[in-house]
Amino acid sequence: MAIVCKSPAEIEKMRRSGHVVREVLDHVRTLVAPGTTTMDLEHAAESKMKELGVKPAFKGYYDYPCVLCTSINEEIVHGIPSEKRVLKAGDIVSIDCGVVLDGYYGDAAITVPVGGEITPELKKLLEVTEQSLYRGIEKVRIGNSVGDVGAAVQQYVEAAGFSVVREFVGHGIGTRLHEEPQVPNFGVPGHGAKLREGMVLAIEPMVNYGKPEARVLGDKWTAVTADGSYSAHFEHCVAVTKSGPMILTQ
Repeated sequence: MAIVCKSPAEIEKMRRSGHVVREVLDHVRTLVAPGTTTMDLEHAAESKMKELGVKPAFKGYYDYPCVLCTSINEEIVHGIPSEKRVLKAGDIVSIDCGVVLDGYYGDAAITVPVGGEITPELKKLLEVTEQSLYRGIEKVRIGNSVGDVGAAVQQYVEAAGFSVVREFVGHGIGTRLHEEPQVPNFGVPGHGAKLREGMVLAIEPMVNYGKPEARVLGDKWTAVTADGSYSAHFEHCVAVTKSGPMILTQ
């Protein structure tokens, strides 16, 4: 599948879908509290999407059942919302959200502490993961490569004593949720697809407190750390422009 470069008009459409994703995430994050279930977050997101007149990107994608992915503690990505998953003080929850507006996709993720009080170690994990995303975004420039983006994320994460997940990666995005190229959170500077004007990348560091290995649970969706350590996830969609990276999901 070829890499699709978007026109300025298409990037503007993607910026609109990105803004809606951010609005949904901002709404859902206010509901994260001890005693809330991940299905409560799901219902809130679904209502907000209806109110904003957008379609969910995830629901029905390869038969995925929900509009959000909600991944708690050692869950890396693709946790399925459930009435049984009750958030507790000291947990962290990653919330991944995607929408389709006017045929264009937006996709973003945040990791939120539950109850305000988390350990200093977990606070550092969240800060490093989010900062590593911006280190990667900084490399989204014409003439750089996907390897430059991944290397920037990896170096920052590993210097802080954490590890990046290898099995799951970022991706191109546009009129499909997943387009070429793949965007790993590790790599060698100068290697991989060259970045051209109009490319849009979903950059999404998934960072483990312990080792990088992952496994998928019996539900065929939920990915967890192999060693049971906690994991954080942040994501933005970023366009390659003449004037540098343009974050579409602010």
